[in-house]
Amino acid sequence: MADQEEDFSSLPLPDRFAHKIWKVRKQAYEDAAKEFEKTPDESDPAFKPFLQDPSLWKGAAADSNVAAQQEGIAALCSFLQYGGPQACTRTRNLTITPLVEKGLSSTRAATKSKSIEALLLYIELDKPEPIIEDLIPPLSHKQPKIIAATLTALNTIYHAYGCKTVDPKPVLKALPKVFGHADKNVRAESQALAVELYRWLREAMKPMFWNDLKPVQQQDLEALFEKVKAEPPAKQERFLRSQQAAQAKAALAGDPEEAAEEEVVEEPEPFDLAEPVDITSKVPKDLHENLASTKWKDRKEALDGLYAVANVPRIKDGDFAEIVRALAKCMKDANIAVVTVAANCVDVIARGLRKSFSKYRQIIMSPMMERLKEKKQSVADALGQALDAVFASTSLTDCLEDILEFLKHKNPQVKLESLRFLIRSLRTTREVPAKTEVKSISDATTKLLTESSEVLRSGAAEALGTLMKIMGERAMGPYLDGLDEIRKTKIKEYSDTAEVKAKDKPKPPPPAAAPKTAPGKKTVAKRPASTVKKPAPPPSIYAQEQPAAAPLQPKPSSRNIPSKLGGPPKSGLATPGSGLKLQRKLTGPGGAPPPDSPRRPQAAAPIEEEPAPAAKFGLGGRGLAGRPLGKPAVVAAEPAAAIQPAASGLGAVERAELEELRAEKERLQRTNEDLRAERSKLNSQIHELHNQNAQLIEDHTRDVLSIKAKETQLVRARTDAETAEQAVQKQQREIDRLKRELNRSVRPASPGPPDVSDQIYRDAGLNQETIRRPGGYAAGLSRSNNRLSMASSLSEEKENGSLDAAYRGSKMSPPLSSGTATGGRGSPAGARQSTDSAGGAGEGIESWRRAAEVTSALKARIEQMKARQGISRQ
Repeated sequence: MADQEEDFSSLPLPDRFAHKIWKVRKQAYEDAAKEFEKTPDESDPAFKPFLQDPSLWKGAAADSNVAAQQEGIAALCSFLQYGGPQACTRTRNLTITPLVEKGLSSTRAATKSKSIEALLLYIELDKPEPIIEDLIPPLSHKQPKIIAATLTALNTIYHAYGCKTVDPKPVLKALPKVFGHADKNVRAESQALAVELYRWLREAMKPMFWNDLKPVQQQDLEALFEKVKAEPPAKQERFLRSQQAAQAKAALAGDPEEAAEEEVVEEPEPFDLAEPVDITSKVPKDLHENLASTKWKDRKEALDGLYAVANVPRIKDGDFAEIVRALAKCMKDANIAVVTVAANCVDVIARGLRKSFSKYRQIIMSPMMERLKEKKQSVADALGQALDAVFASTSLTDCLEDILEFLKHKNPQVKLESLRFLIRSLRTTREVPAKTEVKSISDATTKLLTESSEVLRSGAAEALGTLMKIMGERAMGPYLDGLDEIRKTKIKEYSDTAEVKAKDKPKPPPPAAAPKTAPGKKTVAKRPASTVKKPAPPPSIYAQEQPAAAPLQPKPSSRNIPSKLGGPPKSGLATPGSGLKLQRKLTGPGGAPPPDSPRRPQAAAPIEEEPAPAAKFGLGGRGLAGRPLGKPAVVAAEPAAAIQPAASGLGAVERAELEELRAEKERLQRTNEDLRAERSKLNSQIHELHNQNAQLIEDHTRDVLSIKAKETQLVRARTDAETAEQAVQKQQREIDRLKRELNRSVRPASPGPPDVSDQIYRDAGLNQETIRRPGGYAAGLSRSNNRLSMASSLSEEKENGSLDAAYRGSKMSPPLSSGTATGGRGSPAGARQSTDSAGGAGEGIESWRRAAEVTSALKARIEQMKARQGISRQ
């Protein structure tokens, strides 16, 4: 086996990469990785075989043996790391799919990590777009483990490079599909990827996929997003080779950190991520007709339809002139609901078009600002938001003329809202206003400082403070000269707390000062530097005499002062007596005229700086310029000598004290600034609390009024209910009265109860006659039985509550008085039935009572008949 391995190691690496024995391939991968690490640069011959045949890496990434595959992917990472961009571009089309399907989903942790590192290297060496395009199709793979592994790789890529380097749009579009996957691991990885994207994009990512998720998924993501909001902004951890080169150049140039800080602060917006949508074809065709309707509901419904169509993150540019004109006309509508919806439509259209909306600014801006007179806060907020959107599509220069014009409006509400719009514009603009614009804004807002309304005065101070934050305190000084200290202090407080996006650029003065010092260096270089630099103490003395000019003196004083002091050492005077104040006196009679002539122009400069000392000593010197050099020199040297010890004392002892005082002053200034900032913060909180209190009072008043209105309605309803109840009772009493009258009218018409005794005798005679007749007994008995059965059925039905049915049945039965034998017995019943049928419809309960009486009478008669029949049988 050892001989075989030696034979295999002698083979070229490409042949060993394709060998059928996995151990040979594994050893070849390891040898290739070591060889790549030893190469000096990207053009080394070791890379050529693999650049000429990139398919070798496809087999290495998809090796059937897991151990060999691990080493093959590690060799691929080494090849990419040392091979450069050429190694990336020639192999990525062949290796991405094997890395995703077999590397990312491998059971070995080392294989997974090396596969992700290979993907990161592919992005670092060239650009991320090809890699992301190859990673999107595996998100629809049949095997859940491959989908989950791909999501993990995407999560790592965005965590390392960020969403500014790697475009998140393709992944955001694919997120809803993986969120609805049946596998829980896929759903978990999709949530992790969404959270990572939220670290970079924040709320800007939601319009891309949020509406496609289920409510439960949205709630889960919101809970995860809340944890991310407390974290600091995300920062890019790995950089592309092109970014690394740019950073190296920036490091050589000087300020690489500022650009990086700006990139971190800026957050993407939905407009940057969304695709343009053509809404011109979706606008309702009857929009203008409905807007011209006399009914405000029709106008509002038309605007609601337009808002639903235009409410997209990004709108494709088109001709919106007619729509904007219609919206401008709606700003004059008498109904505030129509105005509010129209302002919302302007807002969404302006934000969707951005810079393309600037051509419609002149049409819509003035009508909206004129409508700011509306006192209802909801309308003012909608108009303010629409104005901010219009301003974002234009610039401060374009909008300033209209804003300043409305600051002079006669309506205080229009003034206030215009002033607030100006403050918001100054905060959001990225361009520093020109000097003429600064003057116009300052003049307009300074006039508002004398308004009777406190809100207007505070707004004017805030506008000036925001402008001071942009331009600087020095630039705003001339415009605030006429103001009192209280207003200046308030403006300064607003300036300290203001947050602006425009950068102040007061840096041109330093380059202008540099050319002035350059010629000075040349003139000094022509003189003997060794003799000039020795008397260094005199400049320090002058600097200590004028501490106010000390910070500006090191550059000019070190060059100009020695030029003045160059003459006295050659004239034989002592160094302590060669003060700056005596140079006009000593330069004239100096014993060396050649060196004096070039010093005159440089000696004149400091004399102009201090004219008073030069005039004091120069008059005496000029009068005695002919002969007596000694006396004036001695007289002048004495004060100079007296000044020198004091100066030396200042330099040693009092300089430390001066530095301490300066440090203490700086500390006090910082403390003062902190106190001012705290005070301004407290003032703003007090202002907010006042506003909240006013809002609460207004809400309370509204609630009280609504409660009173409800109570009034309740009292009215109770009164109406009582009135209705009384009417019902009255009607009920009327009904009872009518019933009683009806009963009274029916009782006299009804016949009295029959005489039972007469009927009994009549029945007895009839029975005797029936017995005498042949067959009469049986017939009579049958008749009596029939009568008995009918009476018993009537009694049972009465007892069971079915008297009505029995009564109807008795009316339908044939009359009993059909013959002479039964005429006497049936006549009372027949008469009763005829009376009941005539007046049965109106008798009611009395009719049933009479029927019951008849029934009881019939029962008694039947009992009597039974008794008689029993006696006759005996």
